[in-house]
Amino acid sequence: MQKAVTVVIPNWNGIRYLENCLKSVLASDTEAEIIVVDNGSTDGSEELVRKEFPSVKLVCFPENKGFSAAVNAGIALSEAPYIFLLNNDTLVRPDTIRRLLKEMRKNPRTFSCQALMLRMSDEKRVDSAGDFYCAAGWAFALGKDRDAADFERYTSRRRIFSSCAGAALYSRKILDEIGWFDEGHFAYLEDVDIGYRARIRGYENYVIKDAVVLHEGSASSGSRYNDFKVRLSARNNIYLIYKNMPAFQILLNLPFLIPGFLIKTFFFIRKGLGGSYLKGLREGFALCFTKGGRRHKIRFRKERLKTYAAIQLMLYLNLIRFLAA
Repeated sequence: MQKAVTVVIPNWNGIRYLENCLKSVLASDTEAEIIVVDNGSTDGSEELVRKEFPSVKLVCFPENKGFSAAVNAGIALSEAPYIFLLNNDTLVRPDTIRRLLKEMRKNPRTFSCQALMLRMSDEKRVDSAGDFYCAAGWAFALGKDRDAADFERYTSRRRIFSSCAGAALYSRKILDEIGWFDEGHFAYLEDVDIGYRARIRGYENYVIKDAVVLHEGSASSGSRYNDFKVRLSARNNIYLIYKNMPAFQILLNLPFLIPGFLIKTFFFIRKGLGGSYLKGLREGFALCFTKGGRRHKIRFRKERLKTYAAIQLMLYLNLIRFLAA
């Protein structure tokens, strides 16, 4: 019998977390197919899955192909109508997948539902309650480091700009329509990009307060700010803007984007990572003009003008939300 959900877990040298993550998924009250996609790990992750979790499907790359390629490989193997993407440094509560699935089924225009992610080291603190993108070109996680009790007043289902792919359920039907994760991103902002693409087509993304996942955070990259993460995030932000904003929208946002990128430049200079950030920006512009970059550019269609207007309003409101936080 076909399962409703396939859980896809990308892994790169995550043996420290992977066993407990898989045990938590297997203890879920919703039966699901589980696929681990290993990105060329050298820490024994592959051997652990084969020995301790024979029911889990395992895909092994010879080298690290990045987050997007890993999750796409998992999606390709799945026949389920819903795909639950999950970081390897997480613990899933038993009812989480069921709650996400229930919310997804309420509205066919729902592209994704993200679990409320709490810190594994302090369950009273929020790690992410959804991703937001603003007119200054900044992506940020709602509620980062806030007290989880602050979210008790919210309804179970809250609209967000995009779901963090570290713990989110996606509609396979809509994924097939809009295209899977763009492997040009390699890692970082690929989830904001795919949520943005869904929005352009009129679909919605939500965070589900009562579906909870505990998250360690930065388990693969090693820290919140480092050369690899800063460079790749800067590159992908330029690429994301180019792909998803038509020319008139880029011009409309320039008065916010230019100061936004300047502020980020000075921020990373102070952290000793200014060179990495600027290098990432240069790589982002170069990526936009590659054959692959141009192929992924979403062409403007006038029948979507109302949707673009709604997104632009959201970009303004998200900037206010960020500054007010």
